Amino acid sequence: MYQTSARSIMQSIIPISRFASGEADKIFDEVSNTGVKIVIRNDQPACVLLSPKDYDALIEMLSDQLLLSEAEERMRTNNDSNNLSHEDVLRKFGITEDELSDIDVEIE
Repeated sequence: MYQTSARSIMQSIIPISRFASGEADKIFDEVSNTGVKIVIRNDQPACVLLSPKDYDALIEMLSDQLLLSEAEERMRTNNDSNNLSHEDVLRKFGITEDELSDIDVEIE
């Protein structure tokens, strides 16, 4: 993602009339080079243009933040008396430590 400064924000603002004057391809090239454009219509921000790569990164960060918030909430409201130890879970399901060592698990 890109650093935000007053100068970069000012340079990213474009009037919607640039689209009407046939500059869409040029604007898309600018987004590819600079990362973001804020389209202004009637002196108000109408939309933000960003590259697919930056959009994906933004969505990934949002998703990570939502998952973190959910995990923190679960930890905060967890009732420890309902938790089972590792040994208790193995015993409950009849699994041995040796059986676990033979399993290859990939966690993202």
